[in-house]
Amino acid sequence: MIYITRRENFNAAHKLYNPKWSEEQNNKVFGKCANPNWHGHNYILYVTVKGKVNLETGYSVNLKELSAIIRERITDKLDHKNLNLDVPFLKELMPSTENVAIAIWKELKPFVNALECQLHCIKLHETENNYVEYFGEE
Repeated sequence: MIYITRRENFNAAHKLYNPKWSEEQNNKVFGKCANPNWHGHNYILYVTVKGKVNLETGYSVNLKELSAIIRERITDKLDHKNLNLDVPFLKELMPSTENVAIAIWKELKPFVNALECQLHCIKLHETENNYVEYFGEE
């Protein structure tokens, strides 16, 4: 089994805010991330897939095809968007980095698996100091 990773980028705004809480509690828990005027990040997305090397092509997945799927299913839908308002697959979710990574996994999995490889990991960098990795619920 071999693992290969594709890196993509997107820029998006969001805020972390629980409408069930007071403004004071939201500010206490989320700090600047609860800014009512939103805030943005330059996200870096790493999609790692695993599979066997095809002896005829020499690779486990065509990275052009993988990149096209990531762009069509994820980055085109997230880039320069408000994650709280503009992205249908994030509706009803608090757009924390953790929840965004899980949602990206769910969006990509059936399309990646159709490439005869398996989705292994989503790594999402929100800042240079903060990132999450998600390996699915399996």
